[in-house]
Parts: sequence; structure tokens; C-alpha cells
Amino acid sequence: MQLPDINEKAVMPIAQVTIGATKEQGGTREKTVTVGGQTALPFLSFEGDIPNRPVIAGFVSDIVPDWPDVLKNAVGPEITKPAVWADKCVREFGADLICLKLLGADPHGENKDPEACAAVVQDILKAVKLPLIIWGCGDDEKDSHVLAQCSHAAAGENCLIGSAKETNYMTVVALCKADKHKIIAEAPVDINIGKQVNILLQDAGFDLKDIVMYQTSASLGYGFDYVYTILERARIAGLKGDKLMATPQICDVAGEVWRVKEALADEDALPGWGKLADRGPMWEAVCATAYLQAGADILVMAHPKAMELVRKTIDRLMG
Repeated sequence: MQLPDINEKAVMPIAQVTIGATKEQGGTREKTVTVGGQTALPFLSFEGDIPNRPVIAGFVSDIVPDWPDVLKNAVGPEITKPAVWADKCVREFGADLICLKLLGADPHGENKDPEACAAVVQDILKAVKLPLIIWGCGDDEKDSHVLAQCSHAAAGENCLIGSAKETNYMTVVALCKADKHKIIAEAPVDINIGKQVNILLQDAGFDLKDIVMYQTSASLGYGFDYVYTILERARIAGLKGDKLMATPQICDVAGEVWRVKEALADEDALPGWGKLADRGPMWEAVCATAYLQAGADILVMAHPKAMELVRKTIDRLMG
């Protein structure tokens, strides 16, 4: 008796997005990173092709983040020098690319000026020869000035710039078209708004093949299941033929995990939970690994132990 073929076939592949530009491509990177291109759900290689593995972006900030000592000590003294920190992410932590968060630009924080932020971008581009993600502070008005300077400072390097929302997409599109970068399209955990942002970007003249979607990540235990479902729905819709959803996805794991109590409070505050030195990186690793199953292509991570665990998991799942 012949067994029926129960494999699900994709109608459309997920778009492939390449970040970084080598000398031959007009940049200075030694290698590029390509994500997407799948014709199957995560790691189901028996149903289709998975040409590019998920990647880990090492979290770097222009200022020392408000993190617990457990994480600061794991990064080391380099945490005070963004370019040196980025270099350590590559050499010691095994990051595939760097994600620079410009937290210092926050007008409610240190309120660094755009020129200072652009200088950090240039320093990192000199120190590290892998592709770069440049992410603003989250304040649309301030980011419009900061990202303009940073985009110009990295012109031709084919960075991934974040983020474009319904409120600021025209500014981000203009910058990325002028300086030849890719865009992170952000939506507030809403698949319909995610689609709408992609429509706006497309109407503004930006190619869908140059977009990575960001559905505002959540930490494990804090709305995680809802975000997981949104990522999964977007991936399934893309594979079924929805061009607006057929783009790679990014998750800011580090930015969310390291601000919840499970990754901040030690066992004296949470008796029976175990030492934070073990629990913190495990919380980040488990969160990241689960997002892989939902369809995340880029994971932004900070703790070296968590990055190592997730990298080994990707190795095993990719066979």
C-alpha cells in the first residue's frame, strides 16, 4: 500500500534579504548575511528548501544599558566602548552580524545628538567587518534626525535600518533609498498593521524584497505566546502566497528579556528560582529558541552563554 504524500507545498518562497556590502558591492564588509528564501516552515526541510539558516545579531549599545550585573559582567569591561564591544561579539561570542541600538539618543535619557550617534556607527564599521543593523532609540522625532546622520555615515554598506512605522515610514524610506540600506518594518504585534506598513513602504517605492518585519518582540512569560502566534501566522501567510507577508522576520530578544523580573531578580528576591547567573541567560536562550520555531530569521541577543546555546540549537535543527 502506497503511503499518501502529506507534505504541504509552499505557493511562494519567503523573500531573501541580504545585509551588508563587500568591496565589490560598494561597501567595506568582508562578508554579507542573507536570510529568508524558505519554502517550508522552520526546520521542516522534508517539505521544502531552507537555503539560509537563522542568524544571531550581537546586541551593542552606544551607552551602557540598564542591565543587571550578571549580564554586564558577562559582556565584560568592553561594554563601555561600543566598537570594542562589537568586536568582542564577533571574535568571542560568535555573532553573525551586529545590532547597534542607539539608546543614548533617547530624549528622555542622555539625549545624545545625531553627530555623536553617527560617530559610533563609523567606529563600529571600522572595528567590525560584518554587516550592521542600526536601530534608533524609539522616539520617532529624534530618530528622524539620528537615523539620517547614521544612514549617511554608513552609506553604501547595505545596513538594516530600524525602524519604519506607520508614523515615520516616509522618512526611513527616503534615507534607505538614498544611502542604499534595507528596512525593518515595525508593527505593534498586529498582523494587519504589519501588512499595512509593508503596503505603505511599497507605495513609497521601496521593494518588499528589501524589508525585514518586526512584530515588537515579547519576553518569555510576558505576552510571548501572542507574539509567537503573530510570527507564525505571518510566515504561513507568506508561504501560502501573500507577498506582503513573505519577508524575513527579526526578534529583539535581548531588548525584551533583560528587563523582566525573571532576568533581573536574584534568588534572594525569588526564592527557589535558582541563581540569576544561570536563570538569566537560560531565559534569553529559551525565548530565542522558541521564536526560531515561529519563523524568526534574525535574533538580537546579548548574553554570550545564551548566544552559544542558541547557535548550537540552530546547528542541530539545520542538520
